[in-house]
Amino acid sequence: MKRLTLLRHAKSDWDDPVARDFDRPLNRRGEKAALLVGQYAKSRKMAFDHLVASPAARVMQTLETFFEGYGQAVETQWDRRIYLASPATLIDVIRDLPERVDSALMAGHNPGLEELILALVPDDGASTLREDVEVKFPTASLVVLDLAVERWSDVADNSATLVSFTRPRDLDPALGPETR
Repeated sequence: MKRLTLLRHAKSDWDDPVARDFDRPLNRRGEKAALLVGQYAKSRKMAFDHLVASPAARVMQTLETFFEGYGQAVETQWDRRIYLASPATLIDVIRDLPERVDSALMAGHNPGLEELILALVPDDGASTLREDVEVKFPTASLVVLDLAVERWSDVADNSATLVSFTRPRDLDPALGPETR
């Protein structure tokens, strides 16, 4: 059994005039959410043997703030394939994880992460959490998956159980959808 935790980057700053989407930073709300989700992971005693992440600025900043809340950092393997990746590419990244790792954290982007969850977790009506993800996988959300495999290289569609799905608004309602 392997455990995979997925972290979507926190809310980015669309008002920042960066030349490339890759360089877009977080906004204040995103920083608050990433810190809170890190504190939540610490309170739940989540542990990670390995971290693989997109090198996009907003993911790097999300992780920096997440680990501030978590209380310790995990050495990061930056993988450009995660940036705006399809679920198939993300599965390739997962299959490349070191076999010695039992519990990995992957940080990246939507729609890839949401589609990855929907591919890994069977659509058999047994998981209300899967249905929640299907509605929306918001920024700074954290999903924990248990994979019914002995080796990362064996990860395939429908091989996961969705253990938990935590959105920033679950921890602080003020971080829910903005209403105008």
